[in-house]
Amino acid sequence: MSKADTPKAEKAETLKPRLPRGFVDRRAGEIAAQGRMLETIRKSFELYGFEALETPFVEYTEALGKFLPDLDRPNAGVFSFQDDDEAWLSLRYDLTAPLARFVAENYDALPKPYRSYRAGYVFRNEKPGPGRFRQFMQFDADIVGAGSVAADAETCMLMADTLNRLGLGGQYVVKVNNRKVLDGVMEAIGLAGPDKAGQRLTVLRAIDKLDRLGVDGVRDLLGAGRKDESGDFTKGAGLDAAAIGRILAYVSFQADAGDGADKMAFWEKFFAGWHDAVGESETGREGIAELHAIMRLCAAAGYGHDVIRADPSVVRGLEYYTGPVYEAELTFPVTNEDGQTVRFGSVAGGGRYDGLVGRFRSEPVPATGFSIGVSRLFSALQLVGSPLLAGAEAPGPVVVLVLDRENMADYQRLVALLRADGIRAELYLGAAGMKAQMKYADRRRAPVAVIQGSNERLAGEVQIKDLIAGAQAAESIASNAEWKAARPAQISCPEADLVAQVRAVLARHFTASET
Repeated sequence: MSKADTPKAEKAETLKPRLPRGFVDRRAGEIAAQGRMLETIRKSFELYGFEALETPFVEYTEALGKFLPDLDRPNAGVFSFQDDDEAWLSLRYDLTAPLARFVAENYDALPKPYRSYRAGYVFRNEKPGPGRFRQFMQFDADIVGAGSVAADAETCMLMADTLNRLGLGGQYVVKVNNRKVLDGVMEAIGLAGPDKAGQRLTVLRAIDKLDRLGVDGVRDLLGAGRKDESGDFTKGAGLDAAAIGRILAYVSFQADAGDGADKMAFWEKFFAGWHDAVGESETGREGIAELHAIMRLCAAAGYGHDVIRADPSVVRGLEYYTGPVYEAELTFPVTNEDGQTVRFGSVAGGGRYDGLVGRFRSEPVPATGFSIGVSRLFSALQLVGSPLLAGAEAPGPVVVLVLDRENMADYQRLVALLRADGIRAELYLGAAGMKAQMKYADRRRAPVAVIQGSNERLAGEVQIKDLIAGAQAAESIASNAEWKAARPAQISCPEADLVAQVRAVLARHFTASET
C-alpha cells in the first residue's frame, strides 16, 4: 500500500463545553463576598443560641416528606436514582426534611428544644428560568421540640435581626400568617377532610403565587387553570366562582398599620376582620388566636408592625406546614424583565411543621423554623451596594518564576520556604518564558514575584519584585529603556532573607488578615 493510500486517522470529535440549564459557575470574588454574608448570618443565628448541623446531599426518597416528592413518580420535583438494592435515593429538596430525619434518629441524645442551623445546597428537578435554579443554597434555622407560639415569635425576630445585621434595616418586612386560619377558610368553602387534600394543596400553591402572578393569575389557578407565557398549562384547583371570591377576598385583605396608634388595639381591629373569613371553624379561630399571641410577643420585644406583621397573603406552598407561616420580604423597588418597577420580594420563609418529625416517631414532635434563599439575598445585597460584599479582594499568591527548568528543585525549595512561614505561594508550572510568566503573575493578582536566574543562584540571592508598587511606578515611566534602567520596586537579597523581604512587601499593602 502506498503512502497515498494510507487512510487518514479520523479526528476525534471535540466536545462543546456546556453548563446544564439551571446551574451556575461562581468565581473567587463572588465566593468570598458570599462567604462574608454567610458568616454574618451564622453569627446572628448563634447569638440566639442555635448550633451548627450538617446533613448529606442524599436522602432516602421516602424521607423527604409525604408530599415531596410524589412517591409514585420519584423524579417529580427532585433528582432521584436507585441504589444497588433498588431503594430510591434523592438529592435533598430542602434542608428541613433531612433535619427531621436527623432529629428522629438522635432524638434521645438531643436537648429539647433543639436549636440548629444548617447551610448547604438543595436541588430541584424543575423547569429553570430567570432567577430559578436547579441547584441553590439555603441557610436554615429551626427549633424542634417547642410547641409554644413563642418559638414562632422568636423565629420571626431572628429573621428581622439577621436582615438588620446584613444592613437591610428599614428595607424589609416579616409577614406572618397561620395555616390554621387557611384551613378554616378551606372548611368554610367545603374543602375539609382527607379526600380534599390534593385540591387543598393546589389552592395553597395558587395563593402562594399571589405576589408573582397577581390576583388574575391566582384566580385562574383556583379555577380551571393557567397558561403561562411559554404556552405551558398548569391545571387549576377547579373551584366555583363563590369559593374563588371568598379566598381572594381573604388573601387580598390589607390593613394600614399606621391606622392604630395603640399597637394592641390595632391588632384587635385587624384580626376581627379575619373571623368573617373562617366563619365558625374552630381551627380557623385557633389560628387567629395564635397569630394574635405572636404579634403581642413581638410588640413586647420592641418589634413594631412595620417590621413584623400579620398578612393573609403568606401561604408557603408546602403541605407539611401546620401552623404559623412567615416570609421576610424586601420592600425596595427593582425593575423586572418587562421594565416594570416592582418590589424585590421574599428572601426567606418558613413556618411550623409539627408533623414532619412525627413521621418517624410514634409521638408528635413540634417544630418550627425558616430558610434563607442565599442566592436571592446575595443579589439583594448587591443591588443595595452593601459594604459587606465590597470587602477588599484578597491578594493572589506570591509567584516563584522558573527561569532554568533544569534547576526546578531549587525553585521548589524557595516556594517551600514561603509556604512553611504561612505565605500563600505557588511555583510557576507552565512552559512559557519570563515575559509570559510575569503576565501570568499579573492575572493571578500576585503581589510579589520571586525571580532567580543562574547569576542569582551562584551568588545565593533572589530578586523580590513588588508587583503592586511596580504597576504604580510604571504609570510614570515613559519608555521601555527607562523601565529596564529603573527596575521599579525590585530588590536583590540573600536567599536567607527571602521570607522576611516578602513579608515586608505584603505588610506595605495589606493587613495581616487579608494575607
